[in-house]
Amino acid sequence: MLERSHRKNVIRPCLQDRVLLRANEILMFVFAVIIAYPLLFVVFSSFEGQVSTLTLNIFPKKWSIEGYKAVFEYRWIWVGYRNSLLYTLLGTLIGLAFCVLAAYPLSQPNLDGRGFFMGLFVFTMYFGGGLIPTYLTMRDYRLLDSVWVLLLPGAVNVYNMIIMRTYFSTQIPRELKEASQLDGCGELRYLWQIVLPLSVPILMVVGLYYAVGIWNSYFDAMIYMTTRSKMPLSVFLRDILILNDSSDMTAAMDPDALVSLQERQNVMKYALIMVSSVPMFLLYPFVQRYFIKGVMIGSVKG
Repeated sequence: MLERSHRKNVIRPCLQDRVLLRANEILMFVFAVIIAYPLLFVVFSSFEGQVSTLTLNIFPKKWSIEGYKAVFEYRWIWVGYRNSLLYTLLGTLIGLAFCVLAAYPLSQPNLDGRGFFMGLFVFTMYFGGGLIPTYLTMRDYRLLDSVWVLLLPGAVNVYNMIIMRTYFSTQIPRELKEASQLDGCGELRYLWQIVLPLSVPILMVVGLYYAVGIWNSYFDAMIYMTTRSKMPLSVFLRDILILNDSSDMTAAMDPDALVSLQERQNVMKYALIMVSSVPMFLLYPFVQRYFIKGVMIGSVKG
């Protein structure tokens, strides 16, 4: 009886709502196919024995791992992997540290000149010095061809800082600070022991933004780096995908493994894309549970 009465009390959507829901489901399905097809194509093409640029078949006609063998035999891939992992780890930690130190003071309503400082940060989002002045600045600070030239210039991301400042000002109750001050807690101790443990979702989301951005970045390394052994993985990926600089890789392969040079290059490109994407694929599941909560900051008050 209770189940029947519960069913009677359920509000059924009207015809217009049902049509809208069905149309939305169809549209989401189409979008999912559009997004999933290129990903599946790259995954399965990396195991294809013969890949033609004119065909778009998903499932391989001939399974092969020769592309992955060539990638792993190419020594610069391991050098790039090591450098990218190091740059991503250090860059994410440095970026989070600078972002917290900038966002926390700007989230405090009693900060003198808060609007002025916030205006300076926002100004840098729309106006920059340009490539040549930036290069000269890096040269004058003797940062060229060093690890720090890839980490320090982009350490303060204003967009990420604004997101974190919004979280501090809307999600951390002010009563916590008043209670901590009554117990003799200073600003740094309050930030370290109270604010940061309560800000794990936003720290994970912003950290993911930093990690993905640093992992995929290649332009700064092309401009400021000259030593090949210091280059990140993205530079080697660009050389192979765009410049077709895969002579070292093709030389390491069995000449009878694939039919032609073009097919070998295509297979290696897809395999290299998969190999370079694995760290970000492994990182996202650990951050996913924080992602929705982090990106919904400020959407609901109270």
